[in-house]
Amino acid sequence: MTDLPSGSAAASALVVVSAGAAAGVPAVDSPETVRIRLDIAYDGTDFTGWARQPGLRTVQGVLEEALSKVYREPVGLTVAGRTDAGVHAEGQVAHFDTAAEVDGGKLIHRMARFLPKDVRITAVRPVPPEFDARFSAIRRHYRYRLTTAPYGADPLMARWVVPCRAVDVDAMRAASRKLLGLHDFAAFCRRREGATTVRELQRFDWERAGDLLSAHVSADAFCWSMVRSLVGAVLAVGEGRRTPEWVGGLLAESSRSSAVTVAPAHGLSLVAVDYPADAALAARNAETREVRSLPAPDPGCCGG
Repeated sequence: MTDLPSGSAAASALVVVSAGAAAGVPAVDSPETVRIRLDIAYDGTDFTGWARQPGLRTVQGVLEEALSKVYREPVGLTVAGRTDAGVHAEGQVAHFDTAAEVDGGKLIHRMARFLPKDVRITAVRPVPPEFDARFSAIRRHYRYRLTTAPYGADPLMARWVVPCRAVDVDAMRAASRKLLGLHDFAAFCRRREGATTVRELQRFDWERAGDLLSAHVSADAFCWSMVRSLVGAVLAVGEGRRTPEWVGGLLAESSRSSAVTVAPAHGLSLVAVDYPADAALAARNAETREVRSLPAPDPGCCGG
């Protein structure tokens, strides 16, 4: 994001940093707190995931440390999706609150100097106080990249593309279609106490471009390791080790299936997060906080 043009709606909503603050002098706090949205990209290879962990290098830890230096006060981030170790992001979203003065364009340039080369803030803008990077999200989009090249991944792509054998893409597409919709994905998720595994899988398809094979996976939300488990299960179909019917049958299981192989982390990237219009943010937050469950069977159908 470049510096905002004067007179624009976004510029008027974003308080301009004084020349002294831009030179490193602490900004004078304004009486009101502003919520700021950050769009973030990172190569997850050398990170132990998103979430801050003592003694470990994480994306959250690196970003919060840099932002705290810029604002000379502690900055805490709320994120759309906590990616695992080795997983990348092209369109991660986070927010933080501050009473300090903020200029989006200048913050991007300053953070580029403070941050290591494997993480960048790509856009900054003020958002309504109801905006929550996690709970306001209505959809998250992931991409998983594979290559069927006989020599494996190209050296320039090896950090984010996973080599695999020749596969039957039509069979993989058939298997993926069986998983679409609102289901309990317990067979594909690592268990977390008290967390639901009911999700609405809205997109799961495959695109081939030469030797590069990409899975596009979108849902309202994902549980822990779900995307890589979905890819691993369908990849078994493509390699002829399982059938599309086997993949569909996994939806009947009530706990994680030991038959599902989790695909390697480095092939996965969070590419985008969708949010509703500002007027619908509060309602979306409330909806997301409700515990998801499958609808009760209709007693008037299906031989019930």
